Amino acid sequence: MKWITWMLLAALLTACGPVVNEPPAQEKAEDNVTDYDFSALTNVEITGVSLQDFNQEQQEVLYQQARYCQAMTEADVDALREMIAEDTVFTHMSGRQQSREEYLADIENGSLRYFSIGMENPVVEVDGDLASVTFTSVLNANAYGARGTYRISGTHWYERQDDVWIAVNDPNGGGT
Repeated sequence: MKWITWMLLAALLTACGPVVNEPPAQEKAEDNVTDYDFSALTNVEITGVSLQDFNQEQQEVLYQQARYCQAMTEADVDALREMIAEDTVFTHMSGRQQSREEYLADIENGSLRYFSIGMENPVVEVDGDLASVTFTSVLNANAYGARGTYRISGTHWYERQDDVWIAVNDPNGGGT
């Protein structure tokens, strides 16, 4: 079983994915690079980088991460279920672990409520069918009754499956 440690909240989960439908994109004829419409993700803010500094594949992975965060803020568990590998295990900072379905149930029932998610200084690395996004999350959330803004740094992992980037556990099995 693969394991994941994603930073979500200081005292809670560690995490913040791929597209369910094709992303809204516009093809640039001059250099054949796809522009993803990050502005449509109204609850996610990316700061500290210029999107033009990323190649097409890196932009695709970053867009998946941003869509994942947007789905978290919308409590869209159906979209999240499609974006997260079925065997994903989330680990709380306390060491408590949750399956994907347990985590999604907490989002669905409101125990975990995300209002906005900032992604500061993201670095995207792609190696074949594996990718990582390292950044500082700025989460405005209410988690198990504790409302606040939390700044957490971490790495989020993706694997290309059937031409779609899916959120997966850390392939090295260790923490981020």
